[in-house]
Amino acid sequence: MAPFLSHLISPLFLLFSFLPLLSLSAADEPYKTYIVRIDSQSKPSIFPTHYHWYTTEFTDAPRILHTYDTVFHGFSATLTPGHAATLSQHPSVLAVFEDQRQQLHTTRSPQFLGLRNQHGLWSDSDYGSDVIIGVLDTGIWPERRSFSDVNLGAIPARWKGICEVGERFTARNCNKKLIGARFFIKGHEAASGNMGPITPINETVEFKSPRDADGHGTHTASTAAGRHVFGASMEGYAAGIAKGVAPKARLAVYKVCWKNSGCFDSDILAAFDAAVKDGVDVISISIGGGDGISAPYYLDPIAIGAYGAASRGIFVSSSAGNDGPNIMSVTNLAPWIVTVGAGTIDRNFPAEVVLGNGKRLSGVSLYAGLPLSGKMYPLVYPGKSGVLSASLCMENSLDPHMVEGKIVVCDRGSSARVAKGLVVKKAGGVGMILANGISNGEGLVGDAHLIPTCALGSDEGDTVKAYVSSTSNPVATIAFKGTVIGIKPAPVVASFSGRGPNGLTPEILKPDLIAPGVNILAAWTDDVGPTGLDSDTRKTEFNILSGTSMACPHVSGAAALLKSAHPDWSPAAIRSAMMTTANTFNNLNQPMTDEATGNVSSPYDLGAGHLNLDRAMDPGLVYDITNDDYVNFLCGIGYGPKVIQVITRSPVNCLEKKTMPENLNYPSITALLPSSAKGATSKTFIRTVTNVGEPNAVYRFTIQAPKGVTVTVKPPKLVFTEALKKQSFIVAITANTRNLMPDDSGAVFGSISWSDGKHVVRSPILVTQIDPL
Repeated sequence: MAPFLSHLISPLFLLFSFLPLLSLSAADEPYKTYIVRIDSQSKPSIFPTHYHWYTTEFTDAPRILHTYDTVFHGFSATLTPGHAATLSQHPSVLAVFEDQRQQLHTTRSPQFLGLRNQHGLWSDSDYGSDVIIGVLDTGIWPERRSFSDVNLGAIPARWKGICEVGERFTARNCNKKLIGARFFIKGHEAASGNMGPITPINETVEFKSPRDADGHGTHTASTAAGRHVFGASMEGYAAGIAKGVAPKARLAVYKVCWKNSGCFDSDILAAFDAAVKDGVDVISISIGGGDGISAPYYLDPIAIGAYGAASRGIFVSSSAGNDGPNIMSVTNLAPWIVTVGAGTIDRNFPAEVVLGNGKRLSGVSLYAGLPLSGKMYPLVYPGKSGVLSASLCMENSLDPHMVEGKIVVCDRGSSARVAKGLVVKKAGGVGMILANGISNGEGLVGDAHLIPTCALGSDEGDTVKAYVSSTSNPVATIAFKGTVIGIKPAPVVASFSGRGPNGLTPEILKPDLIAPGVNILAAWTDDVGPTGLDSDTRKTEFNILSGTSMACPHVSGAAALLKSAHPDWSPAAIRSAMMTTANTFNNLNQPMTDEATGNVSSPYDLGAGHLNLDRAMDPGLVYDITNDDYVNFLCGIGYGPKVIQVITRSPVNCLEKKTMPENLNYPSITALLPSSAKGATSKTFIRTVTNVGEPNAVYRFTIQAPKGVTVTVKPPKLVFTEALKKQSFIVAITANTRNLMPDDSGAVFGSISWSDGKHVVRSPILVTQIDPL
């Protein structure tokens, strides 16, 4: 936790406290939590610590929740809006922003990344045993076999973290695998106390400790770095050996999200602060906003915390959000964060609905109870009545007389998929068909349902509803087919995966890449059943989940392996290696498609492509980015020095001639051409590559020009020697915006690849029209 040093306050200091008095006059104002960004260099020398200064000049000690001194300088506190407004006028205060709640972005995948035992990345890096991954999530269930430390060497000597004790969590719960655990709750408690007096969390459903009551954190931690576990499965599904991407990497968990309560910015920022001080190498954060609305970087604590980490050489990967397939739904957009979307893997859990007219409709399910054994049951669609809550099978919406003894068709949306099954069960139904609406299209995810259930895509769902309405006595049954591997095509971009364009700075393509995020098997808490419902009393060591939350730790584990094999690579170099070697073809050797539409997917869906770890190990060239480059980027998007200091901590000066944001040395190129231009318009981009392969190499380019666009590159080849490791090139993109034929997303796509005969270093090119402000 952030230090809470109230015992150091002397009465004399409190005499000088003038600002807290301002809040007394506004006693009727509600208290809220605010994060206050301080210019740390302006601390008067009379105060021995920043904490003394904050509690004397800005607010009373009991109001302070966290103090920040590593990725961020300042504090969070419960204040009235009037007090916060007064603080924002103080010359030492750079910014004041209200605490916001963020959400979790809720095994064959290591093989599917191109990882095989004993060759390539896994053997070269001793499985990442010298690397520490920090996971900001819901905590961990430490007893799981995935977190065993058998045959692991000593904890890296540079580790400075702790094993914080709390409810059902002692120092003995850490080991040489789980080397640190902390929890951050003050922001959550302040919010649950209605921003007034702090009230405790509901300790009947949550542990006031790093122990995981939700399951999400245990799942993401074991996906990144779980040990090999034999005999793993989720109630018989996906049976086999479970292992994380970096099975020997060390784990440090930072519990910032609380069951049914989300995760507060003030706690997330405190966890970033602690993780950087503790000495992690990689931070994995499957958390973010929803609804495709992104705060500017200086008001986004994940962006601020991630900058503090990345600027110190720590790789930060985060989830792209689950609001796809809507365009501009991608979250976690800062260019120093690696933003990960989700794809399918080549394993599925098929189930089949058989209608009375003989039609067979394929879907998916993880139901593991007693089967229906081919018996036909009456079929009912409550939505036929036109009542929305009944069509969605919401709580108390179903009439038991209508449902008892029948299979019920429920529409997806508004409530948890598994919760609908519980509603059907309570009303006496024997099974459920979960039908996608148009927004989810054909995108399906498996769930460990409490009653026999099959999830269907929207086309099959419409077929079932048409059968119900056109037949006097409709009947159906559901058959469960277990686990099927070798599914083709795969990967496919998951329909829920957050999509571009980048809603904050469209010059930077987001997401960066995709990784496995559909039906992923990983470790689970013992506190709740696989559905997470209170009434689900089943216990399972593993669970199968889907979401960009599951994709993000695949990239975190991959970063640990790359960092272990290439300790001198920066976070930007590691991201570049992943992006420029990513796959854009599926296992049928055809361009990857989008689950939502069935069409070929674009860089707005999958970024540079799907993670391919074996190739990322030896990328040939990398696009590196320094802290100064990021500062120039922030100047280029129009942020002033004081605003930039909120992110970077240290004061900055913007150059007279600002760098164009699209000239950040990113491994993708986005050309925004003014739609008002008459005739041909050109944009020029500068990129610099660093040779990390054989020292003497010659690279030549190939272009796949976007439709209706001319792309020229100078020079025609890049020559590297022992002495000359960096080379720059210029890309000119020319198009007549009147003749551009963009797709539904409003862009056309291509690529530039540099090759020396052995390596192919590929970057997507994206051209779109924009109305200048």
